[in-house]
Amino acid sequence: MEEVKRKSWFGRNWPWVLPVGGCLTIIVLFILGFGAIFFGVTKILGSSEPYKYAIDQVSKNTEAIAILGKPIEADGIMNGKISIKNDGGEADFEIPIVGPNGTAKVIVIANKTDGEWFYEKLYVIIKETNEEINLLDKGLEGI
Repeated sequence: MEEVKRKSWFGRNWPWVLPVGGCLTIIVLFILGFGAIFFGVTKILGSSEPYKYAIDQVSKNTEAIAILGKPIEADGIMNGKISIKNDGGEADFEIPIVGPNGTAKVIVIANKTDGEWFYEKLYVIIKETNEEINLLDKGLEGI
């Protein structure tokens, strides 16, 4: 009796396994790399001073608390840009927020000069009513 040696599964299927496996590997690595960059940038922006200041101001604002409820938290991905170079910089972004009673977004427009942030605009827009709540010091309005 002759023993017939049969090729292994890989030996029979290598012409399609290598291209498909290689393409899938490249796609998975691309997705993982993009995800790492995206979440890294989001974490950096979320730890910036204008972001923290905006969340702090909205969580202390009585008008926002009355409409959205308590606690008010960031909800989702911020949209916009922030750039910092040496002691200067600028920020222009929106932060989606949510409370037990509704959703809104915080608008932040600020400039950094000599290491200090100055806020041009800082307000909340309530999603359901489009009502705007100014978070800057009321005494400084119109100056």
